[in-house]
Amino acid sequence: MRKLLAVKGSLWFLVGAAAAIAVFRFWRGIGPTTALTDLTPWGFWIGFDVMGGVALAAGGFVIAATVYVFHLERYHAIVRPAVLTAFLGYLAVAVGLLFDLGLPWNIWHMIIFWNPHSPLFEVGMCVMCYLTVLALEFAPVVLELAKHPLLQKIYLIVKKATVPLVILGIMFSSLHQSSLGSLFLIMPHRLHELWYTPILPILFFLSAIPLGLMMVTTESLVSSTLYESEYELPLLQGLGKACSWALWVYLAVRFGDLAVRGVLPRIFEGGFAANLFIVEILICGIIPAILLSIPAVRRSFLGLAVSAGITVVGFVMNRLDVGGLAMIETTGTRYIPSWMEVVISLGIVAGAALVFFFVAENFALMHGGPMRKDRFKLAKPKFHPATGVIVADPYWPGIKRYSFRFVLGAALAVTLMPQVARSGKAWVKQPVHPPAYGDKIVIDGNLNDKAVLFNHQSHLAVVEGPDSCAYCHHMVLTGAHATGCARCHQDQNIPTSIFDHKLHAESLKAGPDCKACHTDPRGRPGRKDVEHTKPCLECHTAMIPEGAFVKLKVPGKIGLAPGYVDAMHGLCIPCHEKMDGGSAVPGLANCTTCHSGAIPAFDPLSPDQRMQALKTKAPEPSPSPKPSAAGSAGK
Repeated sequence: MRKLLAVKGSLWFLVGAAAAIAVFRFWRGIGPTTALTDLTPWGFWIGFDVMGGVALAAGGFVIAATVYVFHLERYHAIVRPAVLTAFLGYLAVAVGLLFDLGLPWNIWHMIIFWNPHSPLFEVGMCVMCYLTVLALEFAPVVLELAKHPLLQKIYLIVKKATVPLVILGIMFSSLHQSSLGSLFLIMPHRLHELWYTPILPILFFLSAIPLGLMMVTTESLVSSTLYESEYELPLLQGLGKACSWALWVYLAVRFGDLAVRGVLPRIFEGGFAANLFIVEILICGIIPAILLSIPAVRRSFLGLAVSAGITVVGFVMNRLDVGGLAMIETTGTRYIPSWMEVVISLGIVAGAALVFFFVAENFALMHGGPMRKDRFKLAKPKFHPATGVIVADPYWPGIKRYSFRFVLGAALAVTLMPQVARSGKAWVKQPVHPPAYGDKIVIDGNLNDKAVLFNHQSHLAVVEGPDSCAYCHHMVLTGAHATGCARCHQDQNIPTSIFDHKLHAESLKAGPDCKACHTDPRGRPGRKDVEHTKPCLECHTAMIPEGAFVKLKVPGKIGLAPGYVDAMHGLCIPCHEKMDGGSAVPGLANCTTCHSGAIPAFDPLSPDQRMQALKTKAPEPSPSPKPSAAGSAGK
């Protein structure tokens, strides 16, 4: 009992810490709480939560197939725990995926907008379908306690549909277990060849079978230890023997694939990838396969526990390797997950474990019935010897204990959280480099390899007339005919101010009251802040020309200039969208219309090479009616 209380307390601590971090993850975004970058967009959450979680939950379809398809009825006692473990595992996968997605509220799009050519679409649909099947498979555990006639009828219907549901579950699980490997078939240039293979989907499916068997074994041993019940060693011995055969098949296929592709010698060449492969294959395959092939090991608690533990750890490591570690040597990228990523993953697992304990204690999950707390000596209530009134409730101290650990975990997580995670990730300053001019203009504010070739002449043909310049150059500074974008939008991402307070104070000869600009409605000196400043356009009447496409958000006041990227997109995209229908260039509003990749990367040693690329013909929209002005990207 004390072991169970200690484990539950630790789990509630992790759930509290993960809950606190989750608030800031969805409040401040994915960047401040993770170490993910554009080079490593898939990290610990994909490798552990999604790929590892799906594999760990494979015990559900393996045990269900063993009992209901192959009719090995002696394993019926562990069907319910296996199905519950799988159900909670897939729920954990779904929750972990929500953390990893940049826009998790759009996950429903997959249901409506189908892409049958995508392995990721197939994985998502199969996971949703299998999660539904698992819920129906597990429903009798809950419905058998129902007394309402309608619920009893539903229970009978679901009970009769067990075999079809199991068959559907096997189909869905087999499909997406292998399709997770298909996701990496498109990246032979990133994944090291010791892991990359055309049969990666087959290896993922073959590895899920022994992993599922050992996960069920681990769950059974842990549950029996914590609830002080009898170990199901006779059943687990059979699972261990089946796992040994499955591991030998997996090893034969994997080493055979390496030999056929001619990369087997690379195992012994040294280096990070080779050593990583050796460690992985030892703990996920060779060592447990040898141990489980020995009858004496399978008959002992320690032997099964060690074999199951290293098998689970080994195959989780395999998923982490394929998901990222095996790409380090080929890409040169270094990704170390932040501690907040790890805590959220552990918190999800802890939450699933707590739900498992709740079901085990209140429903007939185990073959011995509910593992209720009143079976234990420490959980019995105490009564006053004279009055018979209860003086100690065994449940209330537990609630207080777990609540304290939850709050403690949340408080500690917030305390250790870096400032950037609490306040939001600050943009790194990137001063804008003005465009390179010629017959055509090269726009590349941060001198990376995503330059845009802008055909100025073709745009003049579209936006013609006396105010054609003002249409795009929506603000004209003093002494300029058409102020360039980089003059105001001085940073790639950070809004900047073009207001020079010192210049205004000196030129206006402002006194101590500063009433030349800061006045109240009655003309008296007002508060010296931005909100109590008279409109800029009262003096700068010609700053905003007639016909400008971009309008001011606050009439009369200039405000901050958006970042260069937002300014470019805010000006170009709305105009292209309005002209898309009548243009001779199909898909004018598509990203690739401008970001065509026609301009080579900037080389400071050969700055003139980009000018040669100006000879490339940029997309020329056909003359169309001038779109109406809009204010979607105003200053």
